[in-house]
Amino acid sequence: MTRGGRKDQDDGPERKCIVSGLSQPKAGLIRFAISPEGVVVADVLGRLPGRGVYVSADRAAIEKAAKKGLFSRAARQAVTAPDGLADLIEGQLLRRVVELLAMTRKAGKAVTGYEKVKEWLAKGQGRVLIQASDGSERGKTKLHPPQGEGTFIGCLSSGELGLAFGRERAIHAALAAGGLTTRVVEEAARLAGIRGLIGDEIAGEDTKTA
Repeated sequence: MTRGGRKDQDDGPERKCIVSGLSQPKAGLIRFAISPEGVVVADVLGRLPGRGVYVSADRAAIEKAAKKGLFSRAARQAVTAPDGLADLIEGQLLRRVVELLAMTRKAGKAVTGYEKVKEWLAKGQGRVLIQASDGSERGKTKLHPPQGEGTFIGCLSSGELGLAFGRERAIHAALAAGGLTTRVVEEAARLAGIRGLIGDEIAGEDTKTA
């Protein structure tokens, strides 16, 4: 599994990170566009017009690109990166993850609550386990992510996870297989990278071996 917990996919479209110089699937990158005024704009959804430049979904890489003038070099023109660019991206990705989780819940492909999550996992219906980063470690070790890659998300707080389920707080959630779940996993991996986490797969391994 790659940085941030994203699955390694050789058949997806790849782009080169302007910081590392390495090519990787677009799912693990943040696209940036340049406005007519020469300002760097984070294009989290990848829909803005014009030629994009890409940076790995990693806070340190984005901050380096802004500080070292790498956006200007890649765009071949003088551009300005707004202050707090990584923080802006973090906020956008968080909203994206919460929105996708809410959509997954409404589609009947997500549950929360310890007992429901435990049941889904036991039956093999739950393909991804989500646990709040600020939840009780003792409580979290009672649930184990399914085997395989991209089956654990741990970059959300209990309040953030609760937003997706219409609650004040949520500690545990499980997602069934499907296209929405794939998108949640990909966006959560990017959010984990922006938050400077080593990777959700490490948290998942800790949970499984506790």
